[in-house]
Amino acid sequence: MSAAEGSERPSGGFGGLPGGVAVSHLSVYDWPADDGVCGGTPHLHLTCSEAYVVTGGRGAVQTLTTSGYEVTPLAPGTVAWFTPGTIHRLVNEDDLRITVLMQNSGLPEAGDAVLTLPPEYLTDPKTYAAATVIPADAPEAEKERIARARRDLALKGYRALREADGPEPLAAFHRAAAALVRPRLAEWRERWRRGAEAAAAATGDQLERLERGDVSHLADAAVRAEQPSAYGKFGMCGRLDVYPGE
Repeated sequence: MSAAEGSERPSGGFGGLPGGVAVSHLSVYDWPADDGVCGGTPHLHLTCSEAYVVTGGRGAVQTLTTSGYEVTPLAPGTVAWFTPGTIHRLVNEDDLRITVLMQNSGLPEAGDAVLTLPPEYLTDPKTYAAATVIPADAPEAEKERIARARRDLALKGYRALREADGPEPLAAFHRAAAALVRPRLAEWRERWRRGAEAAAAATGDQLERLERGDVSHLADAAVRAEQPSAYGKFGMCGRLDVYPGE
């Protein structure tokens, strides 16, 4: 099992990244949209918090929640994060590069992200997939075309939500997003059990052992290191270097 998803180890240990998180390296798209802004595809996560550790360049993240619209500047050294339900759009002003930390290990890659497409594309999983999926075997130029097209389509829905009069359009988007992912919840729960839940349970077990004077889990200490399993994948916000299991 990968470092991203984690693995259970003897004596209640957990072999994944600390806390059951996932890590990727992101170069934010420099493609201009029709509003003149360069950047990624607006979307939200339903169960995962997300954090940005800015490693290079400059930009911002636009966010939309029930509290309103905000813009958070991003520069080297910035750490910014947000909770599930936050619609976010990364803006690339000058070669923006980020190390991304995602809660719940592999859940985002298992579908815990819904793009802000117009409502007619959110009616069912098949319709949504037809507008968003990038075939793995497609030529590079075709992958880029699809990534840009879905970004631009999501921006249409995003602008409608930003300009909406009253809370109902955003609430309707939340309901549609939840309905789209409902068929995958059993799979997500299993990933969570292997990842974040197992990591938390391991700490509880270790605390109980220490209270009893049992230090046997320390003898199971191990060191792991991994290189990215893929470079330059077309993600929602930019080109991604990802690790096994993501």
